[in-house]
Amino acid sequence: MIHAYFDYLTGEYPRGTSHGMLLVQQHGPGRGLPWAPEGVRKMIARAPARAGLGRIRPHGFRHSFATAALDASDGNLVVTRDAGGWASAQVVDEIYAHVDVNDPVFNAALLKTWVD
Repeated sequence: MIHAYFDYLTGEYPRGTSHGMLLVQQHGPGRGLPWAPEGVRKMIARAPARAGLGRIRPHGFRHSFATAALDASDGNLVVTRDAGGWASAQVVDEIYAHVDVNDPVFNAALLKTWVD
C-alpha cells in the first residue's frame, strides 16, 4: 500500500496543484482539482467491495490512526494529538484511543479476569 501511495504521488498526482488535497481528478477539464466529498464517499464504498472487505466507515480511520499513533509513541497523548490534528489530548484519550492490547498490565488483567 505504501508503494502504491508513493507511485500515486510521484507518478499520477498532477504537478502544479496548490491546494494540497490528496485525492484529485485525474482526467477531464477538472484535472488536478480536489474530489468533492461525495466522490470520496463513493470511492470508499466501491473499493472495499471490490477487495471483498465489506463496508468500511471512514470515521473508523481516525480511531485506527489514533491507536496506531499511541502505540508508536508509547502512549504519548500529546504526540498523538499533534499527529492526528485533534484539538486536545483529552479528546484522543476519551474518544479515539483504544486499549493497548500489547500492554502486559492489560494482558495480565484479562488473564486474571478470564481465569478466575
